[in-house]
Amino acid sequence: MARAVSRPRIALRLRSTSHSGAKKTSPRTKKSRSPDAKSDPRSSTAPGERRPLPFVVRLLVMLVAFAAMVAFAAALARITLQPSPASEALTHSNLHPGRSLRAYLDQPELRDAFKQIGGNLLLGIPFGVLLPVLVPKARGILRVLLLTAAVMMMVELVQGAVITGRAFDVDDVILNTSGALVGYLLLGRRLNRAVHPRKRRRKNSEA
Repeated sequence: MARAVSRPRIALRLRSTSHSGAKKTSPRTKKSRSPDAKSDPRSSTAPGERRPLPFVVRLLVMLVAFAAMVAFAAALARITLQPSPASEALTHSNLHPGRSLRAYLDQPELRDAFKQIGGNLLLGIPFGVLLPVLVPKARGILRVLLLTAAVMMMVELVQGAVITGRAFDVDDVILNTSGALVGYLLLGRRLNRAVHPRKRRRKNSEA
């Protein structure tokens, strides 16, 4: 009878040791998975976030944008700062927004109005595309518009004060700034995010 009673105790001990062994091996499996998760590059990026471009590609884009800005500045100076003695008697300064726009639209031929309005809009588009690439802090629409308005205001002041046959026109500044807005919304905003990605927060990096 003593032997029969001792057998169940041995079986119970074997079962308890098997369960404890299973519990001990489970943390090892969890620890073995953690290095793989850290080494995976996908885990470092957020679910809906794109990977930043390589540094060489970003540097190349900035160099191309700088060359394009220099070429555009030269073309802008040639277009806006070139004297026009023939139109000296016809030009006059405009400090009232909308006055020149109405004059453009009242012209008999629509082609002339399109040339005046469309030309001023096109002069502002490069600002909206190139400024966000060359100036990392020009992320928002307001900063791009302020920079464009400041540059074009200086150009108009030089035209009215120095250049023969040219005059200051506030409507030209408005049209140039509107063109910069169009360029920023179409391409400048995307280029700024690709070339100058924002730094992630510490919480995201730790996670």
